[in-house]
Amino acid sequence: MVIKSVNWMAGGPQGSGVDTAANIFGRACGYGGLWVFGRREYHSNIKGLHSYFHLRMSKDEILANINDVDLLAAFDAETVVRHLTEVVPNGGIIVDAKEMDTKVLGIPTLPPEFKVEIRKFMEENGVGETVSDWLDFAKKSNVQVFPVPYTKLLNEIGQKLGIEKISKITRMINVLTIGVSFALFKFDRELAEKAVRVTFAEKGKIAEMNVTALNYAYSYAEETFQDPFKHRLEKLPLSEERVFLTGNQAVAMGKVLGGCRVQTYYPITPAADESEYLEAHEILKTSGEDESVLVIQTEDEIAAINSASGACLAGARAATSTSGPGFSLMVEGLSWAGNNEVPVVVTYYQRGAPATGLPTRQGQGDLRFVMHAGHGEFPRVVLASGDIKECFYDAAKVFNYAEKYQVPAIHLLDKAMANCSQTFPVFDYGKFKIDRGQILAENDLDGKEYRRFQFTETGVSPRVFLGTKNTLNWYTGDEHNETGHISEEPLNRRLMMEKRMKKLDLIKKETPMEDKFALFGDLNSENIVVSWGSPKGAIREALNMLKEEGLSAGFLQARMLVPFPAEDIRKVLQGKKRVIDIEHNYCGQLGEVVKEQTGIAPNFHILKYTGRPMTATEVHSALKHILTDKAAENERQVLMFGS
Repeated sequence: MVIKSVNWMAGGPQGSGVDTAANIFGRACGYGGLWVFGRREYHSNIKGLHSYFHLRMSKDEILANINDVDLLAAFDAETVVRHLTEVVPNGGIIVDAKEMDTKVLGIPTLPPEFKVEIRKFMEENGVGETVSDWLDFAKKSNVQVFPVPYTKLLNEIGQKLGIEKISKITRMINVLTIGVSFALFKFDRELAEKAVRVTFAEKGKIAEMNVTALNYAYSYAEETFQDPFKHRLEKLPLSEERVFLTGNQAVAMGKVLGGCRVQTYYPITPAADESEYLEAHEILKTSGEDESVLVIQTEDEIAAINSASGACLAGARAATSTSGPGFSLMVEGLSWAGNNEVPVVVTYYQRGAPATGLPTRQGQGDLRFVMHAGHGEFPRVVLASGDIKECFYDAAKVFNYAEKYQVPAIHLLDKAMANCSQTFPVFDYGKFKIDRGQILAENDLDGKEYRRFQFTETGVSPRVFLGTKNTLNWYTGDEHNETGHISEEPLNRRLMMEKRMKKLDLIKKETPMEDKFALFGDLNSENIVVSWGSPKGAIREALNMLKEEGLSAGFLQARMLVPFPAEDIRKVLQGKKRVIDIEHNYCGQLGEVVKEQTGIAPNFHILKYTGRPMTATEVHSALKHILTDKAAENERQVLMFGS
């Protein structure tokens, strides 16, 4: 079934409270029994440039955003200009009344290249030069406009609260916007109040001030806007406990579940949010005594990975978290860990690249890098999540892969997942079991010589933690013998290389199928989509839309990227007429890997590298173009939606 949803967007200058507004809005809808999916888009500057948050609400579970906006809450004039054409007929726009006379081309934060597009739009559509002119254009599509005198309302609220200087409460414009929005949607204001109080739970006085502002704006909208808004958000009964969280938060929670007790990091977007969330919750309430996660902000990424490796050798489950430029610095440490069979975990959030690239935007251009990073050859595990639920469980299970096989393990995500928000039923913690692999205790070593890198049939050697009685541990960046001492002898080198590398065959053999890849849609169809990471939700919803239109395709979501399950994937792809690769990069990197590993090359590509996430709307359109034979063989469709 195609999901019927209501779509709300808030936009404004970076630092104006857009994120807080969206989180309050989404939380309130979740309290009302609605499923929520949101995406956060923001500039890489700290304050001032445009950011926005798109939330989608439905009575059914949602997997991705769509292009449409039913109600746009504009904190400034730029938001109107950038998103006006996304508002659907019979939708609405909330705008600050004082912005109505703003000259569009005079908005100081608009970059020159975007002004070129604006001029073209104005000329082609006969739109005047002010925000009011643009809103008149929207009204031709039956879009309702709701001008709100925010300054006047803030003054009145200030008097009510006994606050003389309005500058102290200007940030509450975001809460005023929520109040107006919920009034237009006829949504239960008590749920909105609850969401405000929870959001500001540690600041009771501020929470109550914001509740006052919320109710004031809600009442103002009820009294002022008599023409009923066409869209509604209705409270539904909630039969289960749910969580509303971001991808960063899900990863942090999964790490705690997986037994992570040391996390190192150097701040970088979008990875740092995860470490900061762990820092805020590092004291753990367990069934026994309180435990904690040690979170260390290091001086750089080189120190981050080496500190995490040291913690692993001492017996902790340890991880480091980073993004592209940071991982570049970690590569030597990754090779050292590979040579010494250290079970260190790297959580890698991809973003727009190369170089600093698009620091706060989406990308999947690092697949090849992650698969091969490091000088020389050594085994690793690369596990890619495709949604928040997988983020949670994969963040836990990647420690099992690292420790069971004594290899560096990389949990690969992307910015779209890190910064999306979604409701889920509370995760089943009992589904996960910790497996630390072959660890020897002090009593196991009485009277025996301990050989850390002992040759074994599987390539995995029993290990001990640093400081274990009756053992000596030697770790070096050089090649070494079974005891860890440096050796350059040819036979030893051959045996050590083969010892390490044959772990890949063992991992491939023992990895359960659900970790290798996931299958969706009509697998008997002659068409199959191949993808990985965050496009998963948009693809699944697009396939549901196509099914209602009489078009079918299967979907293979690749998950275990190293070691790559080539034979299993080949069996799924064999005989398909259309193999459609969908990715957030220019080259179609997964498609290239599939071709190399299986001999089956995708013959259609849907790619996006603008830094904005894929929506179900644009994926549906692109797939339909292919499935209705309107696309040429090997055609590349490049998706462009998003401001």
